[in-house]
Parts: sequence; structure tokens; C-alpha cells
Amino acid sequence: MRVTVAAVQAAPVYLNLAASLAKAETLIAEAAAQGAQLVVFPETWLPGYPAWLDCCRDVNLWDSAPVKQVYRRLVENSVVVPGPVTEKLAAAARAHGVVLNMSVHERVLAGAGRGTLYNSMLTFGPDGTLLHHHRKLMPTYTERLIWGQGDGRSLYAVDTPVGRVGGLVCWEHWMPQARHALHTSGEDIHVAAWPQVKEMNLVASRHYAFEGRCFVIACGAIMHARDLPAELEPAGELLGNPDAVVLNGGSVIIGPDGAILAGPVYDVETILTAEIDLARIPEEQMALDVTGHYARPDVFGPTGPR
Repeated sequence: MRVTVAAVQAAPVYLNLAASLAKAETLIAEAAAQGAQLVVFPETWLPGYPAWLDCCRDVNLWDSAPVKQVYRRLVENSVVVPGPVTEKLAAAARAHGVVLNMSVHERVLAGAGRGTLYNSMLTFGPDGTLLHHHRKLMPTYTERLIWGQGDGRSLYAVDTPVGRVGGLVCWEHWMPQARHALHTSGEDIHVAAWPQVKEMNLVASRHYAFEGRCFVIACGAIMHARDLPAELEPAGELLGNPDAVVLNGGSVIIGPDGAILAGPVYDVETILTAEIDLARIPEEQMALDVTGHYARPDVFGPTGPR
């Protein structure tokens, strides 16, 4: 089966959920017009990856009024699942007949976790059904200032008209057990959501494709210094340089042998597309199937030697 997939490499309207959602709807329509059957967005694209954690001054100071204000704005512009924003994303997927993978800041309105944000990945079917909801297992380093931990209940791929689709967020790609759980669930297409696809992120994405014998869509965003929160002071060369690039994209589409099929593209907003042939997967599985003929459960399983 041949499938056209798209990685949307763009900047949201940072910390503005309504405007970012409107832009997402336009980009989904543009990707569908280019023939895309699966449309993928970068990490926490709604309403934007919090790069200020790493490139603004004093974000880790206790009881900082500016940081509290930024966090409040982030909470107010985060996504309730399910809720009005997911309904609009579902409507966009349905209107254009695409499988849609969108990554968001998620908030909880009531009950346990009401004061916690999560880094979440949502997958919608072409009929608008929310097929999958994954919360990033481990926020990385400075991210722990704003996100809570997810759990393992969502570590599986789902059936869609374009094949079995799974995904991980950012440094989850360096969690061997998480990778293996998704490999075991039988992915055809894997979504690798990143803030930007830097060199090691590209290495991890290509390794994932080779190890899992699946296609990988690694998607990164665009951000400039002018997009950083006004409450915070940029550090280093970003100060006084609003056009400086903070996130440079790097989106790429990778085959099940680890070969690059499209991209990487840097520094510009674009919709990166490729036609992939799922029949390539069994060709590559002949040499490597880490959950089958190249697995050794007698050695590594619960009944193996200690």
C-alpha cells in the first residue's frame, strides 16, 4: 500500500491557542491539498514548545513573578482532552479525510492533576475519532519545571487507514523499553515529535526506523527569538536579536532501512511530504525483526537466565 505522509514544519502563534488552532486548520487543509493522508505536527505545537526554559534568564528562580505569569498563560492556552479544541481538530481531520497527529500541552480541568500540565500526543482518524492519547513519560531536564509524568498505558500503535501508527515524544526515543513496547505493537509508521530535529535527534529517528523496521516521520518546529515570552529576558546572542533562530525545524521522513526519503529541511516553514510504500517493511524485516526472529526471549524475557 502506498501512502502520502506530511510533516508540518511551522511556527504556531506561541502561547495563543486560538490563533495556533486556526493556523493548524489552514495547514491541515494545505497538506491535504498536497495529497497527504497522514499529517503530523511537532512536539507541543499547541500552543508551542517552551524553548524559553533553555534560552531565557532566571526561569528556574524560586517564586519568580515573570515565570509564574508565563506559566499561567501557558495553562490558559493549553488543551483539554477531550474538549472544544479536540472537537475542532477532529472536525479538521474529518473534513479533509486525513489521519492527524497533533502534539499539545494538555491541562486537566477538575479532579486529580488539575494543577499539572502534560506533554501529550493525539492521533485522530479520518472520521474524526480520537484513536490515541499519549502523555510523554518523562519530561527532560528543565521541562520538569512545567510538565508531569505520563504513564505506560498508551505505549502501542493504532490501526488507521494508512497502516498502524504509533509515536513517541522527543527523548522518549532514548528509552529502550518504550521503543520496544511500540515495536512489539507492530508499527508501520512512527511519529517522532521533536521541538527541532537536531543532529542527535536525527540519529535517534533514523535508528528507530532501522530498529523498528518502520517508516518514521520526524517533525520539528520553527521559532525565532521574537516568539519568546515578553515577560522573560532572552539570554546570550538572542538578546536584542529578534530574528535569531531558536528552533530550526529539521523535519525528515525516513524509510524502514534508516534511509532518508525527504528532508531534512531547516529554517523555513514548509510542509514536507513523501509517498511511502508499506510493502518495503517486510522486505527489511527479512534481516531484522527485534520482536521476532531477532529476539531472544529465553535470554531477555522473565523466564530467561539471571
